[in-house]
Amino acid sequence: MRYGIVIFPSKHVQDEANALRKRYDPRYSLIPPHITLKEAFDMDEKSRDKVTEALREIAKETKPVDIHINKVSTFAPITNTVYFKVEQTEELKSLHEKMHREPFPVERDYAFVPHITIAQELMEEEYYDVYGSLQLKKVSLEDTADRMQLCYQLDNGSWSVFETFVFEG
Repeated sequence: MRYGIVIFPSKHVQDEANALRKRYDPRYSLIPPHITLKEAFDMDEKSRDKVTEALREIAKETKPVDIHINKVSTFAPITNTVYFKVEQTEELKSLHEKMHREPFPVERDYAFVPHITIAQELMEEEYYDVYGSLQLKKVSLEDTADRMQLCYQLDNGSWSVFETFVFEG
């Protein structure tokens, strides 16, 4: 089964992201706006038990994480994905690093760029229009995340929360 580890921001931040995602993200209905700590990976039930125990331990030692979003950015030319850029803090970087040591799968496909996707899978012309207009949008969102979620992917491609881990540090 496929799993991923994310932080879901507060309703206020999700509402801001969803106002754009409804129009520009074909995966809008599959998962709420989130910050990915660990990209999707395959895991069996035995491994899942080890991972959930590790996540409990990480959550016990982690303080709530401040989230600052100050601009819209893009992964172009790699992909035509547009996102709210989340300022990379030491706390977020540390959480991400902990998700790439045993018992987690250690491989990673991309460098860690904390973000909340607001548009993806855009055609070239549409991408330039969307990114051009969103780049002009003043963005200033503050949030504090006090939990992370282990999610799993359903057969229809949507994601559901398997377990939530509250930061206690």
